Amino acid sequence: MSPFRASAPLTEKWDHFDLHRADGVATVTLDRPDRLNALTFEAYADLRDLLLELPQRGDTRVLVLRGRGRGFCSGGDVDAIIGRTLEMAPDELLAFTRMTGEVVRAMRECPVPVIAGIQGIAAGAGSVLALASDFRVVARSARFAFLFTRVGLSGADMGAAYLLPRVVGLGHATRLLMLGDTIGAQEADRYGLVSELVPDDGLDTAVAALAARLSEGPAFGYAQTKALLTRELDMGLSGALELEAMTQALLMKSADYAEFHAAFTGKRPPDWKGR
Repeated sequence: MSPFRASAPLTEKWDHFDLHRADGVATVTLDRPDRLNALTFEAYADLRDLLLELPQRGDTRVLVLRGRGRGFCSGGDVDAIIGRTLEMAPDELLAFTRMTGEVVRAMRECPVPVIAGIQGIAAGAGSVLALASDFRVVARSARFAFLFTRVGLSGADMGAAYLLPRVVGLGHATRLLMLGDTIGAQEADRYGLVSELVPDDGLDTAVAALAARLSEGPAFGYAQTKALLTRELDMGLSGALELEAMTQALLMKSADYAEFHAAFTGKRPPDWKGR
């Protein structure tokens, strides 16, 4: 986490989702269960700003994204967003579509691991939020649908055409983004979209276990791993090898690297400090 703070206070209250913090884990719960947690303009803006704040906080090692009720997130709200976009000017529309992309970029650039716990439907923008997460813990009855072409838009939205082929391959990504088909959790697992497939009644436990493991682990090492996974997507081998060499040299001077050696020689579990 950054040791440098500006004069502006950190935000403690968010109006467009629930936020709970405990033991280094921040859990964002989308809280519109009657709309399958459909997103609004304001929810996008709150997500963007929260993700930008997290590196400035000293109390968050893991971010969990959840949806309350029967679904994870059904995407953009038909009335609150789609209806209003029909009346917006081109510059307003561009500001909106750029904002949705900023959420995904912030998810990938945030040094904190992001876990999506998915039940029910993850559709449209909801499927991209899941895709942009570092881990997707998925209930067996869950479903994914990249629905953008079903509403007459491009299937390439919010970075989906960049991220999805890198996760599931070009062939599967072409089908999912072009046709907008809904697929079940087992099929998504076969494609490689699922990090952990769990029984419906085991989702909460599995998400909590992964969040605890990450929260108790070497946060600095996790942050650098995430950063390199993202940056090396567009790099050649020689550049990637040099970046990894420089990063490892840096981490060899970290407190956690020294702590591992002390714990190993002392025959005890390491007490990771995240620095």
